[in-house]
Amino acid sequence: MTKKKRESIINSIVEGIQERKGEKITIVDLTGIEDTVCRYFVICEGGTPNQTTAIHDSIRETVRVKEQRKPDFTEGTRFAHWIAMDYGDVMVHIFVPELRRFYDLEHLWADALLEEVPDI
Repeated sequence: MTKKKRESIINSIVEGIQERKGEKITIVDLTGIEDTVCRYFVICEGGTPNQTTAIHDSIRETVRVKEQRKPDFTEGTRFAHWIAMDYGDVMVHIFVPELRRFYDLEHLWADALLEEVPDI
């Protein structure tokens, strides 16, 4: 996947998150780190499992329409406390606040570049 395509997918993911009032969006750039499962994480949170499900659905639809792409894999929709969506070079993690604090994915790789997206 080209850098331009990755950026376009990330922008569509962020748009989908914001459409459903997802909060605390962080883009984690892993491109400078070897042996990672992907190039970017997009991490956000919803206040309840219902909201994380709505965010998931919005991301899925926004990326499908704008990028003509479906996720390669999705996990966690049954209980919706932590939903992971795999778009190849970009992984999306949608958390309820308690689990996001517990797993703290943003800080697993000290060398990763973090970009905070302001809440709207």
